[in-house]
Amino acid sequence: MKPKIIQLKETKLIGKKVKMSFTKNKTGELWRDFVPKRREIKNNVGTGLYSVEVYSDTGFFEKFDPDKFFEKWAAVEVSDHLIIPGEMEKLVIPDGLYAVFPFKGKGSESSDVYKYIYGTWIPDSEYTLDNRPHFALMGARYKTEHPDSEEELWIPVKNN
Repeated sequence: MKPKIIQLKETKLIGKKVKMSFTKNKTGELWRDFVPKRREIKNNVGTGLYSVEVYSDTGFFEKFDPDKFFEKWAAVEVSDHLIIPGEMEKLVIPDGLYAVFPFKGKGSESSDVYKYIYGTWIPDSEYTLDNRPHFALMGARYKTEHPDSEEELWIPVKNN
């Protein structure tokens, strides 16, 4: 599996976040809370949904601990942060390089793809992880837990 390397421009998001770990996964709860309220966001750019992870520790994956906490976001892209609906917050994804991997299948079955990305592709590539948000972009072909669902996995990278 070979990713596209894309220079992402700064991206403004509005959404909801939770603190969680891989062992205390609250992704379903987060999305069940966000989806009914996302229509309150009036300045959307496109129709894609962003599932974002913000890891505060630069060595999060080097010394991987499934109990370590990070921020998980359910969000949409917006043109600006002038109006933020109640109970929501703003997030800015800074510009930078991303390795973009296509993923087809049930989201709950993506762990093998992530193992490949972090365990094989990055160590064998000319890139290293960068300390910026990681995200999945779910567009029109995203169908939650359907085997034909499609999304893109955006991994922040920088040249070695």
